[in-house]
Amino acid sequence: MNASAATILVVDDEPQIRKFLRISLSAGGYKVLEAGTGEEGLAQAALGRPDLVVLDLGLPDKDGQDVLRELREWSQVPVLVLSVRASESEKVLALDSGANDYVTKPFGIQEFLARIRVLLRQGASGETQEAVVAVGPLSVDFSYRRVLLDGEEVSLTRKEYAVLSTLARHIGRVVTQQQLLKDIWGPTHTEDTHYLRVVVGHLRQKLADDPATPRFIVTEAGVGYRLREA
Repeated sequence: MNASAATILVVDDEPQIRKFLRISLSAGGYKVLEAGTGEEGLAQAALGRPDLVVLDLGLPDKDGQDVLRELREWSQVPVLVLSVRASESEKVLALDSGANDYVTKPFGIQEFLARIRVLLRQGASGETQEAVVAVGPLSVDFSYRRVLLDGEEVSLTRKEYAVLSTLARHIGRVVTQQQLLKDIWGPTHTEDTHYLRVVVGHLRQKLADDPATPRFIVTEAGVGYRLREA
């Protein structure tokens, strides 16, 4: 990717680090976005559509590992973690959660810029899934973990949101019961289909979705569920 066409989001609560990176990255021809909190970083990632994210782990509102996991629910943008946490366990956790590279502070700017260039070459498309999926009056906003029906926010439990957001990420395609149970409840619960039936039942009630003539969630008997396309 041409550096001049690349946008980099820096999520770090230290103004001096953000300033240093802004100057260094701008000098390299990159456009720079900044965020000082995890929530602001997720919003900037959704709205600014960066080609790469530089993410600190020690953020004031939420841990950077949690920010990374939330980002990976809807985006595959390359992420370079930049943190004072140097333990092997922190690095492994970040990489397992979806980070593409890990640099510890203090760091050398030339090596840092080289790693940026490598990640931009590897993920040159910078593609992300849409931050919001809409099916008629229903919308699922992955960046804010928010569900709206006819413009009104719907209050969902963590499991209800997890099921709906998984279906939304695979809109129009069947997601098997076993896959939903494995991803949301864990690999030891792939046969506990009653858990899933209860959650889907509650979802349908909250979305005013009649299972006999569903507007949103369609049951594929004996297989799983799918979210209708608009």
